[in-house]
Amino acid sequence: MRRSSFARAATTFTALAAATVLVAGCAGGGSGSETDTSDVTTGLVGDQGDGGEPTSGGTLSFATYNGVSSLDPADRQDGGATGGNEMAAIYDLLVRYDPETKAFEPQLAQSLEANGDNSVWTLTLRDGAKFSDGTPVDGAAVLWSINHYLEKKGTHTQVWKATVADVQSPDPATVVFTLKQPWNEFPIMFTTGPGMIVAPSSMTTGAFAPIGAGPFVVEKFASQDELVLAANPAYWNGKPNLDTLRFPAIVSEQAKLDALHTGGVQAAYLRGAEVVHNALSAGDVGYVYTVNMGGVGNINQREGRAASDVRVRKAIVAAFNPDTFNERVEAGYGMPGSDMFQSWSRWHGSVAGNGYDPEAAKKFLGEAKADGYDGKLTYVGLNDPATQRSALAFQAMLQAVGFTVEIVYTTSINDLVKTMYAQHDYDIGYAGFNVLDESPFVRMYGNLYSESSSNVIGYKNATMDSLLIEMQSAPTDEDRTKVIEKIQTLVNETAPMLVVNTGKYFIPWSKNVYGITPSADGIMLFGNAWITPDSTS
Repeated sequence: MRRSSFARAATTFTALAAATVLVAGCAGGGSGSETDTSDVTTGLVGDQGDGGEPTSGGTLSFATYNGVSSLDPADRQDGGATGGNEMAAIYDLLVRYDPETKAFEPQLAQSLEANGDNSVWTLTLRDGAKFSDGTPVDGAAVLWSINHYLEKKGTHTQVWKATVADVQSPDPATVVFTLKQPWNEFPIMFTTGPGMIVAPSSMTTGAFAPIGAGPFVVEKFASQDELVLAANPAYWNGKPNLDTLRFPAIVSEQAKLDALHTGGVQAAYLRGAEVVHNALSAGDVGYVYTVNMGGVGNINQREGRAASDVRVRKAIVAAFNPDTFNERVEAGYGMPGSDMFQSWSRWHGSVAGNGYDPEAAKKFLGEAKADGYDGKLTYVGLNDPATQRSALAFQAMLQAVGFTVEIVYTTSINDLVKTMYAQHDYDIGYAGFNVLDESPFVRMYGNLYSESSSNVIGYKNATMDSLLIEMQSAPTDEDRTKVIEKIQTLVNETAPMLVVNTGKYFIPWSKNVYGITPSADGIMLFGNAWITPDSTS
């Protein structure tokens, strides 16, 4: 493959669905019975042999973060925590991100190559790849699937429309993407929803049918309860080793880990810092990945809200101690810090976040109160024990500098989404930007661009808008880091949100499971996975 395609793009290298961001709770490795959670940021961990020759048969059960409610990736179900594992199993990915080499690799696609300045990308499709209905995965199908995704306003629709100027299929094996500005990370788009190719026949009856070209086909689907997939014998890469891939819905993170340890499931998706620590300390094998700004305090700065005054926002940021939050909410096992990109990140620069400064918080708040502000804030969160701890930590720290904080608990995630994303009826909330190190632009744009519908905080800043586009088109890592330093400086000046921590997530699996392949954003691929008969291997 030419240097101008995946490898070069990687080496020169929107918010999640609301159900994920609103409950935010450099490869390395470890071995043995104890793994220090600081040892690894992204990579495989644990002591596991090579498994020998792959064996056929068996069922692998994977307890993901949330049960899916639809089988259409365009229904904001294309991230690792929001159904992306299930969707990739059914539809595959045009492109996979290899976290070990930090390169984009072809998956369902044969290749993806850029022109000299990364402004035109040519996708070549695999000869003979077919959907489960027998129709070919050709250029027309790719165009249809992407248009379907955009029409339904899939997660990354806004990024796509801000990036792509034109798409053409000059022949059945080729699709050409012309961008509005150069972007050497453009392949990241095909590791998620736009790269999960849905067959045009999926809408033949007017109701969506899950017809894809992935390694598995749907056998049973009970929304929010269980999804059961069967091996696709016509998969382009050969029939999978597994007979069945099952996704049971288990709500509690500790219950997922317990089920893994007792054999009830063979893999699990864990996000809570304490449960991740428990799994790593138990010596579980699996894949760790880390995201920037995994925990963020959303500050609603729309007109009419208290935080439309920058002094109020600065007071909120300065009042918050990430280390205190880590002790009270994450049992001391998180990765606290005020920098947007902490030291582990390839984008960590020379400009630090503002950080905890209670005297500055009192000063800013005092100035706002002198001009008539009453000091009141409304914190909105979900009514469950974990998120209640977050709410109480925010309340205690803000009230310590002179705010009065009322906590409003919603009864369901749907009510929380409605309150924050539709009605914007809140002042403070705890969420996650979950900015990927492999492509910081995607979710930075979704959360901070003025006209983004995912911009829940209502932040509008023309300088930020320009910097985001500059970050996207930066030709090298050094250039992109310099822009990110400018963004951190602007965030320090305007206080659009407060950064709480890095998010460190873990997908452990049983020691007799092999061949699970990581991609970007916590999406695991199971087309080559197998289970050995000997559970002690």
